[in-house]
Amino acid sequence: MAVIITEECINCDACVDECPATAIVSADESPLDEPEFTYVKPEKCIECVDCSVPKCFDACPTPGAIAWDMPYTQEFDEYYLQRNDEGIYKIRVHKKKGVFSPSFQPRPFREVIDMQDRIEHKALEF
Repeated sequence: MAVIITEECINCDACVDECPATAIVSADESPLDEPEFTYVKPEKCIECVDCSVPKCFDACPTPGAIAWDMPYTQEFDEYYLQRNDEGIYKIRVHKKKGVFSPSFQPRPFREVIDMQDRIEHKALEF
């Protein structure tokens, strides 16, 4: 994954249509049991690595609503599976292949983002 939407989100859904990977859904379509705001599907997010900034950030009118999360790679498989079990994420499950975890479906990420910024879920800034 790599980006998350924080509690600063005002649910305007400006980011939903901008996501080239269709990784972002409105709170109404969130797979979480009790969603509070717009949701990023970690197994689909590509951090818009081919752009100067993630498209969701570019479209978002609310400072602090888009933050960095860990890369969706095999190294962070346990991190995402634990957060899935805790109900923070709801990672898709394939009928035959099982959970689309980072070990089986890694996503591209911005290697230039400091790992401490990811650990702290630092908000993206202009």
